[in-house]
Amino acid sequence: MSGHQTVLYEEALRELRIKPNGVYLDCTFGRGGHSRGILTRLGESGRLLATDRDYDAIVSATADELKADPRFSLHHACFSELATVAEQSGCHGKLDGILMDLGVSSPQLDKAERGFSFLRDGPLDMRMDSQRGPTAAEYLAKVEESELARIFFEYGEERYSRRIAKAIVTQRQSHPLTTTAQLAKLIEDNVPFRDKHKHPATRCFQAIRIEINQELEQLRTALRLALEALAPEGRLVVISFHSLEDRIVKNFIRDEAGAKHDPGKLPVRERDIEQGRLRKIGKAIRAQYDELQANARARSAVMRVAEKR
Repeated sequence: MSGHQTVLYEEALRELRIKPNGVYLDCTFGRGGHSRGILTRLGESGRLLATDRDYDAIVSATADELKADPRFSLHHACFSELATVAEQSGCHGKLDGILMDLGVSSPQLDKAERGFSFLRDGPLDMRMDSQRGPTAAEYLAKVEESELARIFFEYGEERYSRRIAKAIVTQRQSHPLTTTAQLAKLIEDNVPFRDKHKHPATRCFQAIRIEINQELEQLRTALRLALEALAPEGRLVVISFHSLEDRIVKNFIRDEAGAKHDPGKLPVRERDIEQGRLRKIGKAIRAQYDELQANARARSAVMRVAEKR
């Protein structure tokens, strides 16, 4: 069993406002931390759907344990299939809460064969769903140099993006990159100045992972679908771990919570202005001191909450 620690556990359960007879969706099952917490607060008539695009999560020991609970159902699906899962379960438009815990999980990082970590040598895979799509090695073997530089700069905020992209394209002409150690070493050799507390490969590994898994597009799709799947007064709770994700969540809530009528110069009564479909709940929530001391991963976690009108 992995030593994975569920981030913002109590805060997420609190903000979901779990009702004993409610229906909830955990979009990122992982190793079941949040799901288990939701189930402890549900009554006999409550229901929990859970999804994960990582097949390892679906077949984990935790999943087998929870599958015995008649209130629980687990589905191998990505964010873009959220609506399908809700419809097939007879819950579309009836969900009292949806939880998303974004990013890569500790079990994924800990397994060298998944190829997510530059600290463990393994095949260059990086797929969230190891049964679908191109691997990182396949992506790096074909991507144009300019596109790769753009990905490094936009998704990794890597200041040496062009230099690293050029080195990768040059390298693959003679020796294809097939392992995480090869890629990490190449990046390290082409970064002239190192951050004191960050490995030189951190940003590029993040950028490649985001790109091959289409994480940002999946998130945008999930937020839109979640709004339709929620019941009135249903809660949307999203935990993100880097600024690109958080910006998408923040802007989505802002846009959907804003007024939907622009009166221009015409006089208009406040009650005639159509309100947005969401209501922002409080400010961004971050981990407190005790959790930060116990779990370094919680340092970058930001949770945002909204409620459907």
